Amino acid sequence: MTQSLAIIGGGPAGLMAAETASAAGIRVDLFDAMPTLGRKFLLAGRGGLNLSHAEPLETFLSRYRPTMDLIADPVRAFSPTRIRAWAESLGINTFVGSSQRVFPEEMKAAPLLRAWLRRLREQGVRIHARHRWIGFDQSHHHLLFSTPEGPLKVTADAIILALGGASWPHLGSDGSWQTLLTEQGISVHPLRSSNCGFKVNWDRHFIDRFEGTPLKSIAGSTLWQGEVFQQRSECVISQEGLEGGLIYALAGPLREAIEAKGHAVLTLDLLPDWSHEKIRIKLATPQGKLSQKNFLRRTLRLSDIKWGLLREVFKEELPRTPEALAQNLKALPIVVTAMMGIERAISSAGGIHLQELSKDLMLKRKPGLFCCGEMLDWDAPTGGYLLTACLATGRTAGLGAAHWLKTLNASLEGTSLRHSSDQPPPLESPL
Repeated sequence: MTQSLAIIGGGPAGLMAAETASAAGIRVDLFDAMPTLGRKFLLAGRGGLNLSHAEPLETFLSRYRPTMDLIADPVRAFSPTRIRAWAESLGINTFVGSSQRVFPEEMKAAPLLRAWLRRLREQGVRIHARHRWIGFDQSHHHLLFSTPEGPLKVTADAIILALGGASWPHLGSDGSWQTLLTEQGISVHPLRSSNCGFKVNWDRHFIDRFEGTPLKSIAGSTLWQGEVFQQRSECVISQEGLEGGLIYALAGPLREAIEAKGHAVLTLDLLPDWSHEKIRIKLATPQGKLSQKNFLRRTLRLSDIKWGLLREVFKEELPRTPEALAQNLKALPIVVTAMMGIERAISSAGGIHLQELSKDLMLKRKPGLFCCGEMLDWDAPTGGYLLTACLATGRTAGLGAAHWLKTLNASLEGTSLRHSSDQPPPLESPL
């Protein structure tokens, strides 16, 4: 007998779970609240779809917080190398960029998504758009959906939830599942912004001059719980604070410091290619009649925005000695006071506590109910890590559900089951 699997969520994790389970011979029905699938996936690919990252695997795994086997094992099993092979099996060639990030050759998400959906349909996956999951019925054995035709009740032998986090909620992932699962006794850490901008109390004059200006050729670091987190990248001055790759990469420790202390300190190295000693020697040369700004521009090639940051931090009292000024050019403290809203974040942190899940991502308290993707309580920076983990955990959940269903079927062999035919039964019934 063919067992039925309901997958709720049509993003990368849900699609990969559907592909994996259907390839294992499971009858799969995939539900999504939106009119079309993969909306966030498509938006993420507008600037070039970053599929994964080509750095050494153990370094890659160290980017995840928390670093736990429940995330690491799926990524090891569906590594960046295997993701590239999977994409190429869909007819999408990939390449490794100068930053070691992995992209499709066309730099777009749409061709990959089209090929992926075609494969799912060829494997017999039935797709149900505009089906918003609203919970379980009183028996907890049926799924309830809101659809344009009215409320529906769905029965399945196993379920995979792939409902995403709460970033970009207008694309479908609004985090409303948190209440539905906590009502079932599942421990869920509240969803918070990740890979987002951070607020800084800039002076009005600074914003008027530099809003939208990129900070290039810099490095950043922050200290949290005795550990130094570092990143070399770029960021942008915004009206509210700082945004961009450097700040996103340090979002985890910055967020935790803010939650604990009400603020965090981001330390910027404005001249990462210059040693402290080289800067000090340059600054020790006579300034002559040059203003301090022009002296720094001439001796250190300091840009206007970096000069502006120095003035913003120290106001009119800039360090005067070569030693003190060199120290601050290499470690300029920027106080960040809050994260920007989750609706503007690239991803979200928090989610289902990993201790709630078995190694195949089944909820221990709910046999037959699996979860994957950004619903789980893990976090990572941009750079291919987010999408890799969603694909990898979707695959693990798909394999886990297929194995669980086949084990269940074997245990029921010879009994009268709900469906005696391999023909797909009516999936939905009106409430």
